Amino acid sequence: MHLAHLRLRDFRNYGRLEADFAPGFHLLLGDNAQGKTNILEAIYLLATLRSFRGVGGAQLIRHGCKGYFAGAQIMSRTGHDIKMYWSPAERQLSLDGKPVRKLGDYLGTLRAVVFCTEDAQLVKGAGRLRRRFLDLLLSQTHPVYLPLLHRYAAALRSRNALLKQPAPDASALEGFTRQLIEAGTELMRFRRELLPRIVPLAAESYQRVAGAAESFTLEYQPSARQDFAVELARNRAREKALRSTLLGPHRDELQLRLDGKSAAQYASEGQRRSIAIALKMTQAEYLSAIHGAPPVLLIDDIMGELDSKRRAGFLPLLNRAQCAQSQVFMTCTEENWPRELGRDLRRWEVRAGTLCPAAVRS
Repeated sequence: MHLAHLRLRDFRNYGRLEADFAPGFHLLLGDNAQGKTNILEAIYLLATLRSFRGVGGAQLIRHGCKGYFAGAQIMSRTGHDIKMYWSPAERQLSLDGKPVRKLGDYLGTLRAVVFCTEDAQLVKGAGRLRRRFLDLLLSQTHPVYLPLLHRYAAALRSRNALLKQPAPDASALEGFTRQLIEAGTELMRFRRELLPRIVPLAAESYQRVAGAAESFTLEYQPSARQDFAVELARNRAREKALRSTLLGPHRDELQLRLDGKSAAQYASEGQRRSIAIALKMTQAEYLSAIHGAPPVLLIDDIMGELDSKRRAGFLPLLNRAQCAQSQVFMTCTEENWPRELGRDLRRWEVRAGTLCPAAVRS
């Protein structure tokens, strides 16, 4: 799988962009604030329908414009054409000329994994970020997962709205509770089944990056430890007092542990950085195993921050992506791009919202 063509209109600082990309390694070079990360963000948006920077659609529109357009041609076993338009008043998404009605029919058209400085929050940030890590992995491997997640979120919003009322309608509350339990039980089952499959990958990825003796593992901790319906019923009085749903997949946690201890509490900054990279490597390795081809890798200016040991553990993943005719997009400045990547790459110059092939240097 690879991104063959990218087209942007009024996206971030790009008024117009048309670019063709072959399989392989693409190095985006330029000073800060020129638009390198914006290209990775556009690719990730086309893959997942969200920005890895955690912003909404309004922040992606070029200043002074009404909306943005992002389009792509994807080459896999078959070719696909993606067109996306977003404005506060209008939203359109089409695949091969037909409007997308179900997100499950779209996700997987382009698979991408991003490595960025925000990944550190996976270790020390809020639990919702680690839940999102699981949800994104499951959404890209199970077409039914994202619709299930949306059904759960809708039931949760409605149920919480009722709980905030002084005298909620009992039959309506029971109906939304039933929907919450049905969707939530399935979400937790998917998450439980995922963990044994990714824990060995995570441990191996951490060893490759950190080269250390400590053991790294993941532990799924659902907020409902036994029967979801039974525990929800037991908490009815507390829910009434606090006016909120206290149990369910929205309160689950993914514990990250080094030698059995909480990484968030006890890991050093270097260990946290290794864990964050290992988690994203795990995501890429798992998607490769499930789909038989690597995802597109998007690496946003992190290689220059890594020491030689961590780079060495990271490079085999990049090499496998190249050998499998997938793609790697990496942003760097001229001063900090890792020279050990060699010469078998395509260099692009990014300057003030423009992208052009960089001159080949002898």
